[in-house]
Amino acid sequence: MAAPSLQDGIEKAGSPMKLLWQPNAEPWTPEVVEREYTGWRQEQAAWHEGVALLNLSHHMYDMWIEGPDATRVLADHGANNFEKFAVGQAKQYVPVTRGGHIVTDGILAREGEDKYLLSGVPAAQHWVQYHAEKGGYDVGFVTDPSSAFRPGGADPKLFRYQIQGPSAVELVERAFGGPMPETKFFHSSPVVLDGRPLRALRHGMAGQAGFEFIGPWEHAAYVHETFLKAGEPLGLIQVGALAYTTPSVESGWIPSPVPGIYTDPELLEYRRHLPLFGIEGKRPLNGSFFSEDIEDYYVSPYELGYGKMISFNHDFVGRDALAKAKGETCRTKVTLVLDPDDVRTVVGEGQDPGFVLTYARHRVETGAGLVGVTMQSASIDPVGAVLAQTLIDSEHSAAGTAVTVVWGEHPGSGTDPEADLGFPRIRATVQPSPFNEHARTLYRRDR
Repeated sequence: MAAPSLQDGIEKAGSPMKLLWQPNAEPWTPEVVEREYTGWRQEQAAWHEGVALLNLSHHMYDMWIEGPDATRVLADHGANNFEKFAVGQAKQYVPVTRGGHIVTDGILAREGEDKYLLSGVPAAQHWVQYHAEKGGYDVGFVTDPSSAFRPGGADPKLFRYQIQGPSAVELVERAFGGPMPETKFFHSSPVVLDGRPLRALRHGMAGQAGFEFIGPWEHAAYVHETFLKAGEPLGLIQVGALAYTTPSVESGWIPSPVPGIYTDPELLEYRRHLPLFGIEGKRPLNGSFFSEDIEDYYVSPYELGYGKMISFNHDFVGRDALAKAKGETCRTKVTLVLDPDDVRTVVGEGQDPGFVLTYARHRVETGAGLVGVTMQSASIDPVGAVLAQTLIDSEHSAAGTAVTVVWGEHPGSGTDPEADLGFPRIRATVQPSPFNEHARTLYRRDR
């Protein structure tokens, strides 16, 4: 019997929302890595104040795209500029549907003239491979799922270790016996660690300095141990799965927006191609904001802050829709700073709530009613508050604007989306996104 497709799941459930809506869904955290090493508070502080080691080796889905048509298929189905894409450079890949809704982004690294590596949540990978095979592009694919889905418990093909924080450069120089090659932000350079070839990607999280080291899995244990030893005099702290999920809230990246693929009749074949038990069929929706229409959850790359990445110097799927939408975006990405007293009362029942993480879509309101929706909320201990990445109506996006967040779980279909369910409110203040000033200025400028 063939495995069920995404379209099978939608038809059996009755609608995309009936398939995806799961109140009180557990938030995703990276697999395999320890949840905490020294405690999430200390781990968050490490990349703000000292130096942190993060293991990204297990939760990324990698897909190598190689062949004469590699650039063409990526450009035909992505909004990025491919005329300015150097070997060794990485970009946030932005694939969109013909309606201009994002499919979900990924990190695209150019490894050769006709070779790329696309990493992250596998929705973008599914999109590219499907259209490449359907369109007859001269290109091949090699995939490496995340460790939770890799057959037979096999090791990853690559390791990825990030060294982040104010002391990151010093630690790296200790490990390598000297400075890294001069490298632009989000570019990589080949380096050698005791005879072992790696790539050093100039990277940062929450605005802090750092590198991501990538290499063949056979060297993973040695590289990891070398970093631990070099970092010991600097107070290196390993970051666990809980703290790892939180820097995106400061750096302004919204993970895993809903792919805009569930309703277009022209994507029926695509939905029949996708497995039900994949990211598109099993990433849950929940929170106090509920709509029967999945299209109310679709987002534009402009809303996500990706406008500068969009290039109209080539034709691509969704180009006309993005050209039409340019300058007309109704929602703005902001950071909400939730009132700590309200968080203690509502979330912690009068006590310190501890670690808070949710990808719930919570209603954001003013006296005028609904004005926005949260996308990810998390405790940021160095800030002393829960922050929420939020899409909000542009007229309410000015820093300092007072709003409230409706904290609760709508039951889903069968209950009026606008019903007053007695959910508590948390006061919040609008601030820019990214929240971190370095990430908001130098980080975005350098990209």
